[in-house]
Amino acid sequence: MTQKTPVALIIGAGDATGGAIARRFARGGYATCVTRRSLDKLQPLIEQIRADGGQAHGFASDARKEEDVVALIEQIESTIGPIEVMVFNIGANVPCSILDETARKYFKIWEMACLGGFLNAREVAKRMVARAEPGRRQTLLFTGATASLRGAANFAAFAGAKHALRALAQSMARELGPRGIHVAHVVVDGAIDTEFIRENFPERYALKDQDGILNPEHIAENYWLLHNQPRDAWTHELDLRPWSEKF
Repeated sequence: MTQKTPVALIIGAGDATGGAIARRFARGGYATCVTRRSLDKLQPLIEQIRADGGQAHGFASDARKEEDVVALIEQIESTIGPIEVMVFNIGANVPCSILDETARKYFKIWEMACLGGFLNAREVAKRMVARAEPGRRQTLLFTGATASLRGAANFAAFAGAKHALRALAQSMARELGPRGIHVAHVVVDGAIDTEFIRENFPERYALKDQDGILNPEHIAENYWLLHNQPRDAWTHELDLRPWSEKF
């Protein structure tokens, strides 16, 4: 039987960090499976990875819907290959005063930033546990934010969801680490080089030339390093920030 190429699954492969992570794992020889709610928005990333000689597969998937997630993981595992690394990279950063926040939006932000992480990680973890063996790298990575550690004014919903995602990662690490699965949480503390920052925070974006905002490619390199850590020196939580960022 022909051995299938191991898969790197990136949930929330956006134009910045998620896309950079997908490209990094593709360069490392992984078949990259990338998801967004809109398949059309994935096409430029898929074409770029393939043009560079990598493998890429795109999927339209709503990370909040259990039936979608179950079907997605089953399809990837049965038709492409075993998922050896999963990255949950959905943000859901929507600031709002607590006085104006609605129950509907608060719940939606939690669904995107936390429930989706649980659903996808659970389904992948079931497969990883079944094939765990010494020497086999299997990794679950969660993207956190400043809000994972402290709640700022006007960010109650986002902070609540990101705190919960961090707790999920901690619990999974304590349960699955002894079974050979590396679970890590990455706190990205600072503005990232994105179109959103460029258009909405031009003063912050101007710091790019001074290395004052995070480069998505450099973030991605840290995800690659986490996955390749020897199991006698695993990192559970890693924080990334520009040299000039206060913390």
